[in-house]
Amino acid sequence: MSFPIWKMTLEVICKLFIIVYDGTNCVFAVCAFFVFRGVKMKKTDQNRAPIYEALQKFREMRVVPFDVPGHKHGRGNPELTAFLGEQCVSIDVNSMKPLDNLCHPISVIRDAEMLAAEAFGAAHAFLMVGGTTSSVQSMVLSTCKRGDKIILPRNVHRSVINALVLCGAVPVYVNPAVDVKLGISLGMRREQVAKAISENPDAVAVLVNNPTYYGVCSDLRAIVDMAHKAGMLCLADEAHGTHFYFGENMPVSAMSAGADMASVSMHKSGGSLTQSSLLLTGKNINDGYVRQIINLTQTTSASYLLMSSLDISRRNLALRGKNVFAKVVEMADYAREEINAIGGYYAFGKEIVNGNSIYDFDPTKLSVHTRDIGLAGIEVYDILRDDYDIQIEFGDIGNILAYLSMGDRPQELERLVSALAEIRRRYQKDPSGLLSQEYIDPEVVASPQEAFYAKKKSLPIGESAGCVCSEFVMCYPPGIPILAPGERITKEILDYIEYARIKGCSMTGPEDPDIMNINVLA
Repeated sequence: MSFPIWKMTLEVICKLFIIVYDGTNCVFAVCAFFVFRGVKMKKTDQNRAPIYEALQKFREMRVVPFDVPGHKHGRGNPELTAFLGEQCVSIDVNSMKPLDNLCHPISVIRDAEMLAAEAFGAAHAFLMVGGTTSSVQSMVLSTCKRGDKIILPRNVHRSVINALVLCGAVPVYVNPAVDVKLGISLGMRREQVAKAISENPDAVAVLVNNPTYYGVCSDLRAIVDMAHKAGMLCLADEAHGTHFYFGENMPVSAMSAGADMASVSMHKSGGSLTQSSLLLTGKNINDGYVRQIINLTQTTSASYLLMSSLDISRRNLALRGKNVFAKVVEMADYAREEINAIGGYYAFGKEIVNGNSIYDFDPTKLSVHTRDIGLAGIEVYDILRDDYDIQIEFGDIGNILAYLSMGDRPQELERLVSALAEIRRRYQKDPSGLLSQEYIDPEVVASPQEAFYAKKKSLPIGESAGCVCSEFVMCYPPGIPILAPGERITKEILDYIEYARIKGCSMTGPEDPDIMNINVLA
């Protein structure tokens, strides 16, 4: 604990007084107990924001800076200061004693982590300034080493497979079910996970998306239970599930389900600045070791803008999250009803839940199937942005996702609904010829690390069928690899890549930015 040992000792003495004495002495003891208990409880008062408070005090001190950053509270870069604002740039500072150090927190950052842990129901919380990519990679690197097996769905974010490239762990993929109508990958079926665990008893962990990009949740409690009974850890990628911890009638959060670690994108639905995230751990995880793993890759010059945004946003969620997300769900439900009334579109919700591969659904997700109006999701995405100045989260070959959270307003949803109605009227066409499925089961030939670092050669992508890929190919967003290192390239995959490119998907991953060539094992 960060409060003085003598206060903790007095608390123990006060407890003994309560047991031994009665009458007047007992009254004194009870009062003393709560006085010193209050000192301890102050550290977990969710009204506090320790990093923000420390930065406010720092600003009042008018410290003369002979340290980094070189802009010296913005004075050395007036254009940057004019763009971001003096108040923002003046607290872009370096680690120092009054402000603590993220690599080894002992004061205000430590207090902020304790508050976050309490708010999220975790044993420990780590502030992450390298995005949820850093959080996911630290989670995997903390549990896996070279040669270890980890059970996971193939529709993971590239950060998970990147972590396997770094540590040398071997993926055991549970290929997710696919909704044929919507063309989207779903969650992991319980029987699939049980089979993977039974066939790979030496695996060290099971990783679960909670939820997927589209809002689909697996039966997390059952998977946690299966993993623990087999002596494995359960990890959760909760990049899109921050609100599960604070909203009512939401899918279960990883910490509530008993998962051992969870990566939470506070900057997505939690309201913090882009690139800020949390890594949560359960009671059976050695937080000291996790800190060492984080420090292998995370910056030693952590941004206080990002950390203070995590601190302030955690406070906001703890105090107001329940009401905030009730309004978000209300807006999402209204939008689904209005979009479905247009005709042609299908804004899907909890009605798709089947108790297994779709065990639950995130009610804040406004996912809309567009294929029936003859347009790929990415085409609707582009039209919304170019013709209507509406920026949604992403579009794939059959769906779009409008990401709703605390900053959205009903009038903006009305604008989105109206735009979708007009797009249907102006652009609707025969849907025949459109691809209907965005997920293709991979054939894994080598581990991601082995393939990534192996001797390789570059081939024209059209001539690569049958070869083993040594790099990533994906549409971003959502950042789920179409091809990952170690997977065999098939004609079906090449056809999908070409189709996605023609439709306008943003393709990323390969060494060749134009994706005319691809690296394969030599």
